[in-house]
Amino acid sequence: MLKRLPALLRWLRKQVRASELVFLALAIGVGMAGGLFTVILGAAARTVQHVLYDLPPDLRLSAAPSLPLSVLIVLPLGGLVLAAFNWAAGVRRRALVDAVEANALHGGRMSAMDSAVVAGQTVISNGFGASVGLEAAYAQVGGLFGSLGARLLSLRRPDARILVGAGAGSAIAAAFGAPLAGAFYAFEIVIGAYTPSAIAPVVAAALAGAQVARRLGVVPYVVSAEPGPAIHTAGYIAYGGLGAVCALLGIVLMRAVALVETGSRKAIPGPWRPAIGGLLLIPLAMLTPQALSAGHSALHLDMTETLSLAFVAMILLVKSASSIVSLGFGFRGGLFFASLFLGTLVGHLYAGLLALGLGHPVLNIGNASLVGMAALAVAVVGAPFTMAMLVLEATGNFSLTGAVLAASLVSSTLVRELFGYSFSTWRLHLRGETITSARDVGWVRTLTAGRMMRRGMATIDGSATIAELRRRFPLGSTSRVVVTDTSGKYAGIVTIAAAFADGVNSEAAVTSVCHSAQATLSPEQDIVQIMGRFDDLATDELAVVDMQGNVLGLVTEAHVRRRYAEELDKAQRDLFGER
Repeated sequence: MLKRLPALLRWLRKQVRASELVFLALAIGVGMAGGLFTVILGAAARTVQHVLYDLPPDLRLSAAPSLPLSVLIVLPLGGLVLAAFNWAAGVRRRALVDAVEANALHGGRMSAMDSAVVAGQTVISNGFGASVGLEAAYAQVGGLFGSLGARLLSLRRPDARILVGAGAGSAIAAAFGAPLAGAFYAFEIVIGAYTPSAIAPVVAAALAGAQVARRLGVVPYVVSAEPGPAIHTAGYIAYGGLGAVCALLGIVLMRAVALVETGSRKAIPGPWRPAIGGLLLIPLAMLTPQALSAGHSALHLDMTETLSLAFVAMILLVKSASSIVSLGFGFRGGLFFASLFLGTLVGHLYAGLLALGLGHPVLNIGNASLVGMAALAVAVVGAPFTMAMLVLEATGNFSLTGAVLAASLVSSTLVRELFGYSFSTWRLHLRGETITSARDVGWVRTLTAGRMMRRGMATIDGSATIAELRRRFPLGSTSRVVVTDTSGKYAGIVTIAAAFADGVNSEAAVTSVCHSAQATLSPEQDIVQIMGRFDDLATDELAVVDMQGNVLGLVTEAHVRRRYAEELDKAQRDLFGER
């Protein structure tokens, strides 16, 4: 049987490449696997919480009335467990690649080990009560199944990226019982574009993931909120203001996480950071257990009860602080659901303060909470249509969709203008990456000067005369010659036409007619950097040299721009599914 496996894989590869229906079936399989493992990861984290905090079966951690200090000691203990897990997994020795980075830079290639580590870190962090969500683990594992399927069948780069997006989207769809939100998550966050070729497989995977979760007993995520009155022009303007407030708060939240993370790394030895973070979470959890975990039950609790603005403001501050501490001190997870929870509080406060300021209600508090939920999540996660679909599927309130979209688009636009990153790409930026989305830019990095240069260029010593250059390289023999100094290092480039021009002193040194003596490329510079150098220097050719100044080859502007145009055309064909 094993001997026949390679032949079977070759046959499957041929079928997947030749038929969109077979590729669709593969995406459905990926979606089912993503949905199944989402259920498993969620159940594992909840089980840990119930055991550690001795919770009744029907109670979630963030909805607990109160927690004694003797129980909250599990928070720093969880930090120690996480540190031990990181040490055992060798986390400090490498950067873990998530689905967004894999699709942007690596053509959808994800590591099974990296994904297992991310899932383990997130389950430990959430299970011990840190204020992080499980969505990072869901998307990581779902994307991994897409990547493994593509790798097993040796699929093309664009197909691999689609499957990674489909897997991640199916996991989000399964977690919330919201296939539309899962599909848009795949497009906006993991693939980075709405591509015609990806619509069918991504939507099919999201539907499959949601159905698997539902068959396993996962209840679709529904927000219990009474629909408010119809929204008119003044309401849309007010909700636009709410979107702006959420954008600013989202930026503050993301920068605060980065500042705390940087400060804690400098001040505290690595293995102790999560434990210290756990200690800092204890006083916050004593104020209210809503500070812990992702906050699913706390969101429902606050949406269904009448709360004072002072209490809502307190919960907002405490939950924000607990999320900043959890992520800043090394717990693993995301701000996906925390931003949804915080957004409901911001919307509630916004509507209440408007009513106080104007002397009469302007916005329905329930509607404002839902709009704030989407707008703050958009500011942090960076997916306006994902959040709009999530609110729609969670509430069934079609009349609110316009206001949600208006606030989400205001929030998204302001964050892009003032900040430029979502939370996932911001953390990659802090690590030294420059990507701002999952749009495929990996091919840019593969087109380096070292790969595009022409080797074996004609060379001449710079001390030679122009007459000697003319004898060695007559007109028509070559177009340019690399000039070197007496030690063989790069000294410039001379064009043969310039050496044969009228009025040139044939007894002068070759260096008198050479150019680009100080302008070179290093082998690792990518095509965008190379084109920038050509624009800045206004030259037609550049030499590629190593760190010692030895000439490795030559790159011409015409060749570089032709390669760039070819790759752009290929990317455009991939976008529309043209083979």
